[in-house]
Amino acid sequence: MGEVRVRWWRRRSVGFAVAWVGAAALAVTIGVLTVSSVGASIRGQGPLGNDVVRPEGSSRPEPGATRIRDEIEDVFGTFVVECRGVVAYGIATETRDGWRTVSYEPGPDDDVDAVFAKQGSSIELEVYCNQGRPTLGDRESKTLPDED
Repeated sequence: MGEVRVRWWRRRSVGFAVAWVGAAALAVTIGVLTVSSVGASIRGQGPLGNDVVRPEGSSRPEPGATRIRDEIEDVFGTFVVECRGVVAYGIATETRDGWRTVSYEPGPDDDVDAVFAKQGSSIELEVYCNQGRPTLGDRESKTLPDED
C-alpha cells in the first residue's frame, strides 16, 4: 500500500511539472508573438495616422492633397515645414542671433531634417506628416567637440 502511494505521488508530481512547463512555454510563445506583431509600432517613432496606407517608396504627394504649413520654433529659430498629405517639404529656416543653419532637407520625403548649430552645440530636428500635419518626430541636442 505504501509503495502504491509513493508511485501515485511521483506520477502526480511529474504531471504537475509537465503542466507547469507547458503553461510556461505557452505564455512565452504568446508573449513573443504579441511583441513581434505589435512591437514595431510601439518601438518606432515614425509616421503615424494616414501614413500607414501610403504605398512603400512613394514620396510624391497625392493629387489634390491639402497643403498644411507649420513652423517648428525653438532656441535656434524656426524651421518651416509643409505637408501635402503624407509627404513633407522643408520650406525654409530662420535662425536667431548666434545660430546658423548647418543643413536642411527640402524634400519631398516621408520626413525632413534640419540641423542648427551655435558655438559648441547643435540641434537636429526630424519632422514628418501625421494625418497631413507637420509633426516633430525627433529633436536631438548635441555638444560638439572643441576645435583646436
